[in-house]
Amino acid sequence: MPAEESSAARRGDRSRASSAISRALHPPFLAAGGAPLPAGLALRVRPAAGSRRPPVARSRTFGGPRSPRGGGARRLYEQARRAWDRPLTAYYLILGAGLLITVLGLVMVYSASMIKALELDKPGTYFFRKQFLAAVIGAGLMAAAARMPVKLHRALSYPLLMGAVFLMVLVQVPGIGMSVNGNRNWLYLGGPFQLQPSEFGKLALVLWGADLLARKQDKRLLTQWKHMLVPLVPVAFMLLGLIMLGGDMGTAIILTAILFGLLWLAGAPTRLFAGVLASAGLIAFLLIKTSPNRMSRLDCMGASEPGPGGSCWQAVHGIYALASGGWFGSGLGASVEKWGQLPEPHTDFIFAITGEELGLAGTLSVLALFAALGYAGIRVAGRTEDPFVRYAAGGVTTWITAQAVINIGAVLGLLPIAGVPLPLFSYGGSALLPTMFAVGLLIAFARADPAAKAALAMRRPGVRWKTMRRRVKKRPSGER
Repeated sequence: MPAEESSAARRGDRSRASSAISRALHPPFLAAGGAPLPAGLALRVRPAAGSRRPPVARSRTFGGPRSPRGGGARRLYEQARRAWDRPLTAYYLILGAGLLITVLGLVMVYSASMIKALELDKPGTYFFRKQFLAAVIGAGLMAAAARMPVKLHRALSYPLLMGAVFLMVLVQVPGIGMSVNGNRNWLYLGGPFQLQPSEFGKLALVLWGADLLARKQDKRLLTQWKHMLVPLVPVAFMLLGLIMLGGDMGTAIILTAILFGLLWLAGAPTRLFAGVLASAGLIAFLLIKTSPNRMSRLDCMGASEPGPGGSCWQAVHGIYALASGGWFGSGLGASVEKWGQLPEPHTDFIFAITGEELGLAGTLSVLALFAALGYAGIRVAGRTEDPFVRYAAGGVTTWITAQAVINIGAVLGLLPIAGVPLPLFSYGGSALLPTMFAVGLLIAFARADPAAKAALAMRRPGVRWKTMRRRVKKRPSGER
């Protein structure tokens, strides 16, 4: 009996303790006089006049969060925005746009160069086969650059610069260098193969300039203008001088754009940037003014007639090709201007043949691919914390974007004809190889982002299977 009484006492103590806790957490409703109401009436009491009931948080329905207001358009916009902000967006844009531009360029080179090859007593696939071989080699370079670590890219900057300078000096040696269309910027390699070292000078300036500025930023020297300019600007002017000795002003303009892009990314003050820009503009004005050929190209901007002696023949027939394409073009291979009317249909003016055969839809597709590639390069440069990656990605993006704008602007008659190819698109192995390596650089930088690296690791089959196995909890043996 004493044991039963003690257990009953303990149960009573526990019930009194729980009642005290309940009263503390849920105080009773009070009547007007302050006395507590009975339990049955407390549930039916109404709030006094003028008082508001606190809002009750309603639970969401099963199936996840509510869809955003605005209907299907708003939902599609939100889905597109989330997809655009994913870590691998830049990686896929660079890879996809680079490969699509190259493949479409191969198709258009084959179509635009057939008549030119037959005029030279060559097979119709002569230029296409050379471009295809360069594209295969370039694909290997792009894959190698995409797999290289950033440290190896930095280690290649100085050897690449010295090699480019040596080859550009070798071009000026009589008997070794050769002239093409009035420009002495080529090396003869034997057989049908030639090499233009100035194209590799663009890649050398990007890598070497990015490494130089990154090292100076680590030492906090970029706040002084002399460290920002020296030796970057003198070396760039040396490359420009070697290029201008051969008369290739188009490549010199691209090299100048790369230099300005690097200075802009390094945070050059407005006065310093304007001073360098004014100096380059003055030099360009003197070079154009002293050359009748360059002056004639400047006079052909916006021309609608070939002019006396056919001085604006190429510019005008480029407009004719674009105008005759219509919305969807005359069909692949059905161009009329490539039958001897338009000079250089497979190199500088391949965009005009694209507009004639594929129409406005084809030209806008090419522009969209270049815009996607440029946006992805800017995104890689803007989201990284590595200064070398920022400068190199910005330099490559400036190079490809500026060259595309100059080429397309010349075809449209908005800019003077500079004689630069459309990147990844026009015929020319010397231009294709370093450009594809530069695209591989952008791919490597996009892969090096920590979020992108984690996302790529999750896509591996082995890693994903192990992760799924860790997430699944083991059930008890008796549970079904």
